[in-house]
Amino acid sequence: MSYAEIETASQPACWQRAAALADGPAAAALPAPGERIAVVGCGTSFYMAQSYAALRESAGQGESDAFAASEFPPGRTYDRVVALTRSGTTTEVLALLKRLRGTSRTVAVTADPRTPVEAAADELVVLDFADERSVVQTRFATSALTLLRAHLGLHSDDVVRDAARALAEPLPEGLLESTQFSFLGRGWTIGLAHEAALKMKEASLSWTESYPAMEYRHGPISIATATTATWMFGEAPEGLPEQVRATGARWVESGGLDPLAELVRVQRLALARAAAGGLDPDLPRHLTRSVVLDGA
Repeated sequence: MSYAEIETASQPACWQRAAALADGPAAAALPAPGERIAVVGCGTSFYMAQSYAALRESAGQGESDAFAASEFPPGRTYDRVVALTRSGTTTEVLALLKRLRGTSRTVAVTADPRTPVEAAADELVVLDFADERSVVQTRFATSALTLLRAHLGLHSDDVVRDAARALAEPLPEGLLESTQFSFLGRGWTIGLAHEAALKMKEASLSWTESYPAMEYRHGPISIATATTATWMFGEAPEGLPEQVRATGARWVESGGLDPLAELVRVQRLALARAAAGGLDPDLPRHLTRSVVLDGA
């Protein structure tokens, strides 16, 4: 088995451990209700940041923005900035944390505290049990979001059970042969849709795209055809499943799974397509575990 397969399968246990931290030592480092916050990351971590920010603000916990670390608005201050960084070495994240020192309190959620992020952030939350050997992120990202959901009071044992179901049940038929995938979300699941598209690209070189669900009708649906699949995270807008099916495209929905568990199904599909194509999902082309820029 690849490391990516092992790490994907370990997610239910990792989510249980991450959720337990939310009421323990990590609680004081994470945003308090009413704080104005920003959440930052790169790649997968940016998409998890988007999901958390949307969840927190919709829960009435306070204004919550999400940015790619390289796009953080100059001069803007927050009560707290949360940085998601598996490796603790990503250049853009470290540069931002150093820039914010003394202006906004910072906390980094990381898998490896023995890295430059330890000195760059004011506080650390360590998910070392969710670290990964595969370049492609699975369990660290979902464990970080589980920690943050649990801190908001939005996690339950049902989510973990849904993840176990997502690992055990057969994947929808016909997806190995699909030529293109569109992933859709609403609210906090838009970030999950973006991450699903990224996972399929990284692991299996699949052609993918992702959108807020209501935006799909505004142009992107034009690519839907008998060989494509449209995959919805969460509840679909009224009429959209029927409209997609009318194009001949395959419509895929959660089947009652929590949206984060639905992401596990996409991870499994990405690995299956990688295997079918003779690809190594642990070492996707042109990618490394962390982007470290010379001279930055």
